[in-house]
Formats: sequence, C-alpha cells, structure tokens
Amino acid sequence: MKANNPHWLTVLHRDVVACTRCPRLVVYREQVAREKRRAYRDCEYWGKPVPGFGDAKARVLIMGLAPGAHGSNRTGRPFTGDASGKFMYPVLHETGFANQPNATDRDDGLELNDLYITAAVRCAPPDNKPTQQELAECSQFLDREIAGLERVKVVVALGKIGFDAYLNYLKRRELLRSRQAYLFKHGASYRLPDGKVLLASYHPSNQNTQTGKLTREMFVEIFKEAARLADE
Repeated sequence: MKANNPHWLTVLHRDVVACTRCPRLVVYREQVAREKRRAYRDCEYWGKPVPGFGDAKARVLIMGLAPGAHGSNRTGRPFTGDASGKFMYPVLHETGFANQPNATDRDDGLELNDLYITAAVRCAPPDNKPTQQELAECSQFLDREIAGLERVKVVVALGKIGFDAYLNYLKRRELLRSRQAYLFKHGASYRLPDGKVLLASYHPSNQNTQTGKLTREMFVEIFKEAARLADE
C-alpha cells in the first residue's frame, strides 16, 4: 500500500490504532482476532481499531459504519477482505476512484484517487451495532479527520448510522440545530450548512446486496453522482 500521508493524518492514524477507550469493543475485537473464522484460521488478524484510508486531498468522503469482524478487523483496512468490499471496490474502480477492483489485504497495491474512506466507529462492534456512547467516544477521531480533509465537497453516507454520524458532526460544530429536514433514503442528496453535499446510500452489506435492496447499478449511480457533484 502506498504511504504518502501528510503528518497530521499519520499522527491521527497512530492515535486511532492505539485507542482503548471502549472496553466492550476492545474485548470483542481481540476475542474475534484470537478465535478467528475457520476460513481465516491461518491469518494473523489485525484485531485493533481500523484507521481511515485513501487520498488526503480527496473531494469525496465515504462515511461507513464500522469495521467488519472478519473483514477490516482481520486486514486492518476499511472494506478489505469481506463481502462489502468485494461489492464496493469494483464500483469504485469503475467510477474512477480506485486503481484496481480488488481489495484483499493492506499490501495489495490498492490506491484511492480523490476519495477517502472513514467510519463512524473504528472497532468492530458485536452484531454491527455500536452503542451511542461508543459513537460519541469515536467522534473525537472523526472530528480531527474531517477537519484535516480540507478539500472534501461530497460525503457519501453508507447506511443510516454513517448518515447520522455526519449530521452529528455538524451539530458538534454548532452548524446544525435540527436534523428533521434530513431524512435517510437511498439516493437522497442534501446541501449542508458547511457547504458540502451529503449523499445517502444503502450500505453494501450482504443483507442489502444479496436481497437486491442495493444493486450494483444503484451503487454505480451513487458514485457517478458523487463525482459529478465534486466537479461542481
């Protein structure tokens, strides 16, 4: 993986990886890394918080939910080594945001162009459900990350938790008084008080992609729209 992060991002990533603020998540991520899934029993799991990944000069930001227990928690990179990534990265490659369609591990050569990926929570939560307190604890990292990603114009929220995480960021900055006008719906697009556009998408989870709730065509359209909005 190409490493050319600016100093502030390198420091942030180091702080994320070292975090132990949420006891429940620490116990779970380390338990999963010890016990492993049978298919990955020969793999050395990452088992730590997962930092963001991508282009520090990106105009498009993906806001995800949290690392997958046997995906990012195993590989140490967002959407890498799991079904969600297998669905997403080919779409990012097709729409010009990724140099290749595959994401298997941190050293697979994947690079993102004009795109950065982060998440509301940096540790794999049980049942993919972080608590409100865990979301609040992790928000310190999100605030630093967004502040440093100065060129971002479009935020693509994958799922309602990611959608709410960005709105909560605006509330912490006192840029948003009420969230009532911002309803999560796939394809919804909102011009926000900070000047950015929030673009909503269903999360590329197995539950959504295998049932047809989120199709490849729908996902491609989201990132084509994100690219168009970034060029405005």
